[in-house]
Amino acid sequence: MRALFPLLFAVLLLSLTAAPASAQSGGRSSALTSIGTETGLPIPRYVTLRAREVNVRTGPGVRYPIDWVFQRPNLPVEVVAEFDTWRKIRDFEGTEGWVHQSMLSGRRTVIVMQAVRLLRREPSEGAAPMARLEPGVIAWLEVCRDGWCEVEVAGIDGWLRRGDIWGVRADEGAAE
Repeated sequence: MRALFPLLFAVLLLSLTAAPASAQSGGRSSALTSIGTETGLPIPRYVTLRAREVNVRTGPGVRYPIDWVFQRPNLPVEVVAEFDTWRKIRDFEGTEGWVHQSMLSGRRTVIVMQAVRLLRREPSEGAAPMARLEPGVIAWLEVCRDGWCEVEVAGIDGWLRRGDIWGVRADEGAAE
């Protein structure tokens, strides 16, 4: 029995250290890896910045310095960690920092990436275009299905390809 103790201890230690490392690896994967300890919601998950100015801190609390200030309301961000009333977020460029939960909203938006994209009337490449959206345009997310996401921009409802936007999980809008 004594000979098994070091082996069991090593296995237990390995399992305790491996789980957090994979759950908080900092990778860009949008697969659900854990449940938030404070909210019980999935981590990572997408939310939206609520205010016109959002202080992003180096740690979870007001005692930590402000690293930068977001000045773009409704910007989609990804919650990658939770601590008390603070959420560690990542933006579409990969920048991370801590914000107070009151600065975040569950109503979701997406941001157009890389090139001008056509907002289409239906979820199809052949559907009539309704608008041209420049990179950086923020749209309200309605639903995703079959590789397309329905969004609303400036009062216009339409469809964008899931791969043309940031702010949705990889499994949202996957072909069924």
